[in-house]
Amino acid sequence: MNDSLPRNETRYQKTVIDGGIRVITEEIPYFKSVSIGVWVLTGSRDEHPYENGISHFIEHLLFKGTERRTAFDIAREIDSVGGSLNAFTGREYTCFYAKVLDKSMPLGIDLLSDIFLHPLLDPKDVEKERMVILQEIKMVEDTPDDLIHDLFNRVCWGNHPLGYPILGTSDLVQSFTREQILRFYKDNYQPSRVIICAAGNLHHQEIVDRICEAFRQTHGLQSPRERSKPQPVASTNVWKRESEQVHVCLGAKGLQYNHSLRFSSYVLNSILGGGMSSRLFQEIRENRGLAYSVYSYLPTYTDAGLVVVYAGTSEESLQEVLDLVLKEFKSLKTEPFKNREVETSKEQLKGNLLLSLESSENMMTRLAKNEIYFNTYVPVKTILQEIEEVDEQKVRSLASELFNGNFCLTVLGPVDGNEIDKQRLKTG
Repeated sequence: MNDSLPRNETRYQKTVIDGGIRVITEEIPYFKSVSIGVWVLTGSRDEHPYENGISHFIEHLLFKGTERRTAFDIAREIDSVGGSLNAFTGREYTCFYAKVLDKSMPLGIDLLSDIFLHPLLDPKDVEKERMVILQEIKMVEDTPDDLIHDLFNRVCWGNHPLGYPILGTSDLVQSFTREQILRFYKDNYQPSRVIICAAGNLHHQEIVDRICEAFRQTHGLQSPRERSKPQPVASTNVWKRESEQVHVCLGAKGLQYNHSLRFSSYVLNSILGGGMSSRLFQEIRENRGLAYSVYSYLPTYTDAGLVVVYAGTSEESLQEVLDLVLKEFKSLKTEPFKNREVETSKEQLKGNLLLSLESSENMMTRLAKNEIYFNTYVPVKTILQEIEEVDEQKVRSLASELFNGNFCLTVLGPVDGNEIDKQRLKTG
């Protein structure tokens, strides 16, 4: 057990090693776990149109075997210590991560470095995983409350890569060759674009030493692809499909991840549809019974963001649900808040943050996102203070800026669009 820090205290440290890999740790001596993540600053928005889905394909393939381990060996070794090994692909990054007991930290780093640096990308595995991903795409297409978000992004961001589905399309996934996949991997998984974060019961220098040893063979000078700034498009699009429900996403332009008003946007989202006490949940579900699932969320990126409301309702209730959402948009801009909404939302945000700190995996993710979007560490105390400084006027002012009538609406279900009053969308 590391007794260098008092209980309930942590220590952040950062070292840049040869090749430009950033190693960032947070020592939490009262944890028994360590979570380690290898983050690559490449995601679906960095793909050309003909490559859409290739980052996600690579994420799958890296678990299929290395020069030292078969896919079964990888699974067996992590299971043998009671740990977990996984990955995910986003629009601006890809992450490979392991969570293990502190005593198994060396194995976690060895497994991650092996799959990351020495994947076989065997042609047989490429074909097998191609079939798996095609099934994953079909699963989304068969799940309308998942598919609606991909459709919304596709329309809202126009032809910009932020609108590409992370999984790609069936046609594109079927077209990828092993050579194309290998070239994208070599060009984009460069040391200067890699951040390795670890949180838990650890020593920073030991992590650095092990990563230096494990990643000593990395090299490459390929420049990252330049990202173009997106602009959301205000439009209404309807996909007709036979289903029991109509699925709706209504969105407006939001804030980028590191915007100075981001904490006001978190409070705004919490009040609007961010929990069971939110206005949309209470009015649409609890008071009127028009939806089982209704919520709002904030997709945020390096240079752009959105405020999005989702609801699943009946064909007959579609316009009523839209009117209720627009009514709340207007109310947030013009009417006094009630029932201590701002204070309740602030306490909700602070509570969610503090509870998340009980997981080394969440702490590791927080380290990475701080580095990606702020290039520094943001202490919890600072975040709590920023949340506390949000007031009603800041939230109302932000709502006035965002809910200005430039909305993007996407509808999926047994409707043809005639049920929608498009003029109301324009006026807000």
